[in-house]
Amino acid sequence: KTWMAGFHPQNRCGGGAGSRHYSSGPLGARDDIRGARAFFTTPIFYVNAAPHIGHLYSALLADALCRHRRLRVPSAAATRFSTGTDEHGLKIQQAAAAAGLAPTELCDRVSAQFRQLFREAGISSTDFIRTTETRHRIAVQHFWGLLKARGLLYKGLYEGWYCASEECFLPEAKVTRQSDSSGDSCHVSLESGHPVSWTKEENYIFRLSQFREPLQRWLRGDPQAIAPEPFHRAVLQWLEEELPDLSVSRKSSHLHWGIPVPGDDSQTIYVWLDALVNYLTVIGYPNAEFKSWWPTTSHIIGKDILKFHAIYWPALLLGAGMSPPHRIYVHSHWTVCGQKMSKSLGNVVDPRTCLDRYTVDGFRYFLLRQGVPNWDCDYYDEKVVKLLDSELADALGGLLNRCTAKRINPSGTYPVFCTTCFPSEPGLVGPSVRAQAEDYALVNAVATLPRQVADHYDNFQIYKALEAVSSCVRQTNGFVQRHAPWRLNWESPVDAPWLGTVLHVALECLRVFGTLLQPVTPSLADKLLSRLGVSATERGLGELCFLPRFYGHPCPFEGRRLGPETGLLFPRLDQSRAWLVKAHRT
Repeated sequence: KTWMAGFHPQNRCGGGAGSRHYSSGPLGARDDIRGARAFFTTPIFYVNAAPHIGHLYSALLADALCRHRRLRVPSAAATRFSTGTDEHGLKIQQAAAAAGLAPTELCDRVSAQFRQLFREAGISSTDFIRTTETRHRIAVQHFWGLLKARGLLYKGLYEGWYCASEECFLPEAKVTRQSDSSGDSCHVSLESGHPVSWTKEENYIFRLSQFREPLQRWLRGDPQAIAPEPFHRAVLQWLEEELPDLSVSRKSSHLHWGIPVPGDDSQTIYVWLDALVNYLTVIGYPNAEFKSWWPTTSHIIGKDILKFHAIYWPALLLGAGMSPPHRIYVHSHWTVCGQKMSKSLGNVVDPRTCLDRYTVDGFRYFLLRQGVPNWDCDYYDEKVVKLLDSELADALGGLLNRCTAKRINPSGTYPVFCTTCFPSEPGLVGPSVRAQAEDYALVNAVATLPRQVADHYDNFQIYKALEAVSSCVRQTNGFVQRHAPWRLNWESPVDAPWLGTVLHVALECLRVFGTLLQPVTPSLADKLLSRLGVSATERGLGELCFLPRFYGHPCPFEGRRLGPETGLLFPRLDQSRAWLVKAHRT
C-alpha cells in the first residue's frame, strides 16, 4: 500500500506512544493502487481558433491529477496522459476557407499553438494526438466496422436543425428565433446562440435509442462515474427523456474534410464519433494492448461537451462491446470580469500572456486554486495578483525565508528536534516543555494533510486540496510568529533547544507543503524542496513521513545542510508591498 505522513511501512512514524491523535495513517484500501495503471485524458481541442484559458484549465486539471498519481505510484509505466487537437469537421472546413487556407494548413498552424502552450505551461502529457494522423484514421474505421458488424448502423433519411459551430443536430425544443446583426430573423441554438440550419440528407444512423436503459443502469450502479455529482444527476435527467437514434455521418459533398466511411466514399464519418475514438487511439486501439488501459480511463472535460461524453460516447462503447469510461470529471467555464469570453467582445484572455506575466507556476496555481468545477469562475487581473502575492509570495515564501535566514539559522542546517521541549504527549508539564496546545493542533493538521489532499484529488476537488495546504501554511506562520525564533539566542542553553525545535517543525511543515504542491507548481515546489536539501528520491508520497522525531523515530534530515540559497521563492507581483518580504528575510 501507499502510506503517507504519520505511518510508513519502514519506520511507522505514527506508531510512537501518544501519537494516535497526530498520524494520518495509510491511504486506505480504496487507494491500494501500487502497480495499477491510470489513464487521464483531456478533450482534444478544436483548431478553429487559438487556445484560451479554458483550454489550458482543462489541461491543467488533467495534469495535476496525473502528477499527483505519479507521486503515489512512481513507476512511469503506470500512468498515461493524453491531449491533442480535433482537426476534422465542417467548422474547420469553413474556418480554413474563410482564412484562405487549405484545411491542413490551418490545422498545422493551430495545433502547433496548442502544443507550444502546453509545453510552456508544463503539461506533462505522454501523448499529443491529432485526428489527422494515420493511426487515428485506422482506429476510427475499425471502430466503425465493429458497430456495423453488430448491426448498430443503418442508412436512413435524417433531418433536423444542424449547428455547425457545435457540430451536432439539435431537437426542436433547443432551437429559437432571434434577430441577427442586420435585423433579420434567424434560427439559433437556445443554449449557445449559434446559428442553425435545417438539414435533410441520407446518412448512416446509430441505434442510440437501444442504449437508454443500459446507460441508466451504468450510472445508477456507479454514483461516482461522473463527478461532480450535479453533472451525474443532470445526465440521468437527460436519460429520462426519449433518446433518438443518432446521425453518425454526413454527405461527402457537404463535408469532405474528415474520415471517409469504410466502403462508402459518399459519406464522411461524423466529427464527434471521429473525435471520441481518439481516447482509444492513444492506447493502441485496435491492437490488444488497449484492453489493459481502457478500464482505468478518466476523462477531464468541460460541461459544454458533457452529453457527447456521458451519453453518446458510452453508448458507442457499449455498442462496440466495451465498457464506459471509468470516470468522467466535468468542469465549468471561465468568465472574464463577469462576462462570457467572446471574440466579438474582445475579452478572450491569452493564456501565454498570463504565463509570462504571472509565471508558469503562478498562473497554474491561480487557475487550479480558484477554479471550482461545479460552477463558472471569474477571471480578472487584480484577483490573480492578490492571490499569488498573498499565498505564494507572502505566506509560503515568507515562511521559507524566515526559517532559512542566516540571522535565525546561521548554521544553514535542519536543526535538532528536542523531545523534552515538544513531547509527543500533550499536557505534560516541566521546566523544559515549551509546546502549547496550538502547536499540537498544527502537528495534527499537517500530519493529516497528505491524506486530506489525496481525498480531494480523488474527488476532483483540487481547489480544496490547495485550500487545505494554504490553511496549514497560515497555521505554520502562526506557529513561527507565536514563538518568535528571532528573539531566541543560539548561545543560550535555555533558548537553543527550543529555537532548534521551532525551526525543525517549521521546516518539516515546509517539506510537506513542497511535496504536496508538486502537481500544481512543479518548479516552485522543486525550488522549495531543493532549498530544504530534499533529494529527488525523497519527494514521493510514499516517502513522506512528517516529523518522525515527534514520534520517537530518527529524522533523516536532522543535521543535514540546507540547499543553496536561490533567492525569493516567489517574487511579489505587486511591488508596492515588497518591503514586507524583505523584512521576513532579515
